[in-house]
Amino acid sequence: MERLSSQPEVLAQPADPVLVNDYDSFAEAYSAENENSPVNAYYERPAMLALAGDVAGRRVLDAGCGSGPLSAALRDRGAVVTGIDVSAGMLALARRRLGDDVALHVVDLNDPLPFDDEAFDDVVGSLVLHYLQDWEPTLAELRRVIRPGGRLIASVDHPFVAYTAQDPRPDYFVTISYAFDWTFNGRSVPMRFWRKPLHAMTDAFAAAGFRLSAISEPQPDPAARELFPDDFHALSTKPCFLFFVLEVPPSAASTGE
Repeated sequence: MERLSSQPEVLAQPADPVLVNDYDSFAEAYSAENENSPVNAYYERPAMLALAGDVAGRRVLDAGCGSGPLSAALRDRGAVVTGIDVSAGMLALARRRLGDDVALHVVDLNDPLPFDDEAFDDVVGSLVLHYLQDWEPTLAELRRVIRPGGRLIASVDHPFVAYTAQDPRPDYFVTISYAFDWTFNGRSVPMRFWRKPLHAMTDAFAAAGFRLSAISEPQPDPAARELFPDDFHALSTKPCFLFFVLEVPPSAASTGE
């Protein structure tokens, strides 16, 4: 998950894959900042929860759950939550937060998921897909574990964020890696994401068998206006994240066809 305050000048080139995105090395610092930051606590998480709606009794997979703030909110709304993340350090923080109420597993989204077919009613993917160059295998696995009639609710970096930050600007229509640094408590940590044009995202969803239900560019929680006036203005007037609700079509048997 990202923070608005870390929207940096980005470099349209791969960083060292051994060094980037190592959340284990800064899990505590990231989790502490993520907890109440305007872009997470007052924008991204409220938007995800609003799109999820009533989750009481639903089996929900939190794919890329981090330290568990979204999992906790879904659990508190009555969902039966399972969380997965590639970072064992982040999952340790999630376990501290969630206790034994949520099943947690170390899983790389580039790998097959350790779940049965149709194991979940919904999957939430909060700011995680843009870590992946190739979405197709991951989306195929997420599609496999969602029951017919279920949903994938996902947020990603808005494709214009990295595009407009780069100088010179790259070809918008290609998928490109970009590297940058986050700073926590004076320590710089290297990160790398993948920017895709919007059509590449929707094509990947369709190829995996999802049906697009909604694309959302929400406004921040009004409570942030007084708490974070500068951030509130930026979140209200500039693209930041893009949100999708994707449905798994009901099976022919369930519709009587």
